[in-house]
Amino acid sequence: MAPPTGPLNLDVEAISGICGSISIAAWVVVFSPQIIENFRRSSADGLSVPFIILWLLGDVFNILGAVLQGVLPTMLILAIYYTIADFVLLAQCFYYKGFVWKDELPPAQPKRPIVRAVGEPTERTGLLSSHLNERERRDSGWSHLSPAVPLVSEAPVPPPPAPTRLQSVIWNAVAMLMVCVAGVLGWLLSRQYSPSKPDTPGGDSLPSFDLWGQIFGWLCALLYLGSRLPQLLLNWRRKSTEGVSILFFLFACLGNLTYVLSIFAYEPRCAASRCQSGEGGRIYGRYILVNSSWLAGSLGTLLLDLGIFAQFFIYSKDDSEEEDDRVIEEEDVASPDEQRFDDRPLLQRISSGLP
Repeated sequence: MAPPTGPLNLDVEAISGICGSISIAAWVVVFSPQIIENFRRSSADGLSVPFIILWLLGDVFNILGAVLQGVLPTMLILAIYYTIADFVLLAQCFYYKGFVWKDELPPAQPKRPIVRAVGEPTERTGLLSSHLNERERRDSGWSHLSPAVPLVSEAPVPPPPAPTRLQSVIWNAVAMLMVCVAGVLGWLLSRQYSPSKPDTPGGDSLPSFDLWGQIFGWLCALLYLGSRLPQLLLNWRRKSTEGVSILFFLFACLGNLTYVLSIFAYEPRCAASRCQSGEGGRIYGRYILVNSSWLAGSLGTLLLDLGIFAQFFIYSKDDSEEEDDRVIEEEDVASPDEQRFDDRPLLQRISSGLP
């Protein structure tokens, strides 16, 4: 039987804990959509190799900075997990693309040729070409059919329809909601089973500045910021976001946003029972200054991810317009089987004067 819990007070510390727990849940699953997308397509053309390499270097410096600065053990465990997931994504890129260190655009796909109906005469078609083709098709393995049986051509199996934009929005929203619920449940469990700590003065418990920890932290932030630029450039050069999972960046945005909120939601604790004039502000400013590199990396990548979302919107709109044009073109141009063959019985075709 679970021990009884105390009353649920959503103070600043509780808000920080909830946001931190949601951030952990988002970062645990952040790489899964992109790994699954690469495996499903058997390709990693949509993913930028410098993007993964810079992210990997940022995670390595994140581990070094977390160890030297003395952050929470959960942050260190997550940094190690990120590094392992980065190696998985990089291995997928090398497996599908080869050992390349820069992004190369795939060869352009040839445009689908417009199929001209066989019955439509041109200046280069012979007068008897359609009748000869008809006879060749009749003689090639169709001798076992009865003249009284209608000739019905087998329709090709259509591919599964792609999800609509509404279905994609609903699925992504449900996935984000599940991550948030998992984070809140994780915070409730940790609050329920963790021993309560007495309120102690916070002046001595503040993290002290470590020079190398701050250096590695700022290097980590710069690498995180620089990692988004190759992906933005690759999407712009390809004029497409195909092969890039939008959930990958949605989870990253959710993790960065809640991580920033968990840092800002900090209640300073003074040495005495009540803070003196300006003491709380000095403690809070020192706390923000110690975590400034992690805040800069998270906020900066959050803003750059908005550019990637804009590319998703712009290029998906262009793809839908091209798909509509292709459908209209296919409706206007009849297929060769529809123009070349008549599905009526042979006797009816003879009585109508058709071959």
